Amino acid sequence: MVQQLFTQGFLFDFQTVLDYGQSILSVGQELLKTLLENRPLNTKTVQAQMNRHFHGTAAEGTWQWKDAYEAVEVAAILYLRQKGLSENPLEQLQLLKSLCPTHSRRTQEQIQLQQFSTPLPLAYLVAMAGQVTSDDLVLEPSAGTGILAQFAKLQGASLMLNELAEGRTKILRRLFPGTPLFSVNAEQINDYLAGKTQPSVMLMNPPFSASPKISSRNPDATKSHINSALQRLADGGRLVTITANWFSPANPSWRETFVRWQEKARVLMSVGVNGKVYSKHGTQIDTRITVIDKVPADNPGDIPCISETLDLPELLALIEHLPLRSSWERSEEVKHAAKAIVVQLPKRTTIAQPETVSSLPDDVVVLEYEVVEWSATEGLKDTLYETYRPQRIRIKDALPHPSLLCESAALALVSPPAPTYKPHLPGNIITQGLLSEAQLESVIYAGQAHCEFLSGSYIVDDSWDNVTVAAQGEENAVKFRRGWFLGDGTGAGKGRQCAGIILDNWCQE
Repeated sequence: MVQQLFTQGFLFDFQTVLDYGQSILSVGQELLKTLLENRPLNTKTVQAQMNRHFHGTAAEGTWQWKDAYEAVEVAAILYLRQKGLSENPLEQLQLLKSLCPTHSRRTQEQIQLQQFSTPLPLAYLVAMAGQVTSDDLVLEPSAGTGILAQFAKLQGASLMLNELAEGRTKILRRLFPGTPLFSVNAEQINDYLAGKTQPSVMLMNPPFSASPKISSRNPDATKSHINSALQRLADGGRLVTITANWFSPANPSWRETFVRWQEKARVLMSVGVNGKVYSKHGTQIDTRITVIDKVPADNPGDIPCISETLDLPELLALIEHLPLRSSWERSEEVKHAAKAIVVQLPKRTTIAQPETVSSLPDDVVVLEYEVVEWSATEGLKDTLYETYRPQRIRIKDALPHPSLLCESAALALVSPPAPTYKPHLPGNIITQGLLSEAQLESVIYAGQAHCEFLSGSYIVDDSWDNVTVAAQGEENAVKFRRGWFLGDGTGAGKGRQCAGIILDNWCQE
């Protein structure tokens, strides 16, 4: 069948035809049988199962060796689910790792996104450092094939997963069915998961110096991943991350980053890891484990750090002596401030409502205005600019702008639309001149736009970055509200205009 399609000139991506995640899982289930017999997975065995479940060979382009390595990792995860951890987990995992083939071939995507999965023994130590229990919600922001997540699952924890790579996302859906799974750039994981439950533990192995859609090396990537993860982590929670060895508190280039983190979070341990632990993954790069509790440090400048790279037994000894996770809670001042926050969308769709909420201002009024006729009777003038005031509306009791406003003579000949939207604002906004007539005009036109929708429907992918036009009646299609562009220059008071727009949304009934 494969040969027939190629001879007929049909070139296609087999991942779009096959259920890629299910195919990888099926290969992993077959390879598991070999691992359970404590026999090594040689190239011939792996290749045969890949050919069988992908209905073709690597030479024919139906699969790549990176796909095969993913299947081997899946087999190892399935092994852990079936056998569990022995009395000597480190020895058991070293043996399991030795039965797996070396990752000797790489794809361009793997190199570009620095997709190097966590070796089994190191993943065990990371989860151990997290002191994961069955009461925890664990988020792995760069989940890969789910190795770190599996060690948390062995402790009975609930999981949340995020993985940007499409192929690995398909694997995770099959391997961890029913688990919340996101597919976003983890450098902004806190922003993407706004409103979602905060995890109590973060286990991370992010790209060290690579960012999506950035072709050059980006050494700030590690900092961005950890910074966003710390923001998303629950107060008192623990973050354990693998980084490049150079991302260290002892490195002058990064010390200030760690000092700033310590104002809200405490580094408990930062220690180098000998590069030979990654030998089966085709590299010998030295790495580093850093453990951070989201509890303010007593002295932000005091950061524990071991510059030397240690072997796994030495790391185990250090991790066994880590302090227990903190039961620290927010101060009463912070708790009180949190209760006063009401998060709302336009048209009063409430997202969260704390026990005590702040009330709306008592004097909210409807902003009344008159729509006036407009005509360009004088034509173009010799001047480049014309004095500006709202051309189609007159707002009762509104004060003029405190400084002179102007617009180009050509733009002065363009008739603004006649609005119908009525903002809701506290009365003193108008009577005290907190927003001028021109600024109130902005609130009106912004509200007018936000009440309407763009024509057509659209599909948004899991990353929320890519939008495509949807066919009529297509499932999961969405519509977008119209936006409004504020392009006023210096002196118009754009900050006040934006504040007025937000306040109007809040005060609408």
